[in-house]
Amino acid sequence: MARPGGVVVALLALTASATAQRTPPDADLTARLAQIGERVREYYSRAQSIICRETVHLQPLGADMMPSGFPRRLVYELRISWEPAAEGGVPKASVHRELLTIGGRPPRPGQEPGCTDPRAVSPEPLAMFLPERRHEFAFAWAGTSRVNNRPTVTLSYRPATAAPPAVTWQDDCVSVDLPGMTRGRAWADAETGEILRLDESLTRTFEFPVPRELQRRNGAPPTLAVERADTSIRYRPVTFSDPDETVVLPASVESLTVFRRTGQPRLRTTQVFTEYRRFLTEGRIVD
Repeated sequence: MARPGGVVVALLALTASATAQRTPPDADLTARLAQIGERVREYYSRAQSIICRETVHLQPLGADMMPSGFPRRLVYELRISWEPAAEGGVPKASVHRELLTIGGRPPRPGQEPGCTDPRAVSPEPLAMFLPERRHEFAFAWAGTSRVNNRPTVTLSYRPATAAPPAVTWQDDCVSVDLPGMTRGRAWADAETGEILRLDESLTRTFEFPVPRELQRRNGAPPTLAVERADTSIRYRPVTFSDPDETVVLPASVESLTVFRRTGQPRLRTTQVFTEYRRFLTEGRIVD
């Protein structure tokens, strides 16, 4: 979301990094994607009974990419919703947030979220690996590496078709979705197929018009441009007891957005996930 005159655009996108460019010995891409998809489906079926605390820091940056001013700090309770597909349909996975505090204090009744705050409901990024969604992306080998001291295989991906951009204004905030202008990499555990890291980045600058009403009212420029949108998601194993169970869950998300002709052109967003708890069928919560 963004506000002209001090605009920040929030995008789900991630930063790519180098890995050893070596094709894994079991270079059957179809079989590997099937394994990853099955792990993702299992993850959704287990994660929907898990909640956690999400701490978000929104830090404006200067031209030197160093912190400029104080960060905005938000704390949420987070859970994952999983709706299996009806016959012939596509399953739906989404992240649901309940805001607990802003700057260490409970939100005031009716207090609206900021333009750059995480959405109350947002898509879950691993859904691309589900069999029903896999055709929407083009996957390729990108080498082998290690993450969390585990051997991994690395896959690159990009949209299979050039989906059109979507720009949605709500008052003086804007939401920009660029599904056809991203590329990414995924690091999967070489043995289990579980995703340990997911990176994505914007492939080129995107420029879009500002409504004339906002230009007149706020003195906003006629157009805005997103120059960079990078995000990296890290996952880690979380162990529960009584009964014993280990689930690979999100550990952190690091995002950076850079854009042109705005009052706040650079923003780093850090999301950290802690205090995982599991709901059991008889109603107990296990840390």
